[in-house]
Amino acid sequence: MFRPQIKVMDCTVRDGGLMNKWQFEDEFVRAVYKACNDANIDYMEIGYLSSESAFSRQEYGSWKFCAESDIRRVTQGVEKKIKLSAMADIGRIEYDDIPLKAESSLDMVRVACYVHQIDAAIALAHHCMEKGYEATINVMAVSTVGLRDLEEALDDLAKSRVPIIYLVDSFGAFYSEDIDTLSQKYMASLPDKTIGIHCHNNQQLAFANTIAAIINGVNYLDGSLYGIGRGAGNCPLELLLSFLKNPKFRVRPLIEVIESHIIPWHKKIDWGYFIPYMITGVLNQHPRAAMAHMESERKEKITDFFNQVTNATDLV
Repeated sequence: MFRPQIKVMDCTVRDGGLMNKWQFEDEFVRAVYKACNDANIDYMEIGYLSSESAFSRQEYGSWKFCAESDIRRVTQGVEKKIKLSAMADIGRIEYDDIPLKAESSLDMVRVACYVHQIDAAIALAHHCMEKGYEATINVMAVSTVGLRDLEEALDDLAKSRVPIIYLVDSFGAFYSEDIDTLSQKYMASLPDKTIGIHCHNNQQLAFANTIAAIINGVNYLDGSLYGIGRGAGNCPLELLLSFLKNPKFRVRPLIEVIESHIIPWHKKIDWGYFIPYMITGVLNQHPRAAMAHMESERKEKITDFFNQVTNATDLV
């Protein structure tokens, strides 16, 4: 009924923060933390590790930086059963801004990169491991990568000491057949690694594609509460836990926090299935144009957006 090797990662605060520049109040982050803790989720990604030389605290909320004082403030008083993770983007964090694990509440650092940044990602992940953290490398936008470049990247990753490598459908462009092919390729190329999956929901396939990855032996699974995340959002965590049938997981705490904290946010910011996000997913494009359209006063002019991104203004 279930594989005990499977680990589940909640990305609610980290990926959801892409929609509001991580301007979440402490109460929200604490509620998500407590719910994931009570649900026996394996990891919660509480935000990003970023350098303040790259981003201003006047513009971005606390969870763009994940300072130790902020983490301690929102987690105090709750028995910690869950591991905490933060993501680090290549070029947006200085090595010296990452504290030693002994001085941090974080357990894992996930390094996000594009294929052309693999060498830098491996170096940063090794640096985090040497400081005592668990580490992953999340290779983004694989749907835009040519076969030769992907094979070279996987070969470099195979030689690294990084134990967990993520397949990421950044644009929500993949179908289950693509996940089948790529999961098998990652596992064949990285036989000593654990493979993870992170899917976006532009074509309403994030859950189905995560299931396809599970069937192919992928063991680290990302999701977020009610699918909150950049643009179309992610695989809904409550759906994923219900599918896994692992008796250690409890879905009710997730339903409760969705009702009390996630749905109110859904009334303020738009994520999930919207036609502009569908269009960029089908076209295998970054959702930035769709996000800009959704934030404009013309958000309901979806035919105009279709024409804009497809140059289809002559279509009847």
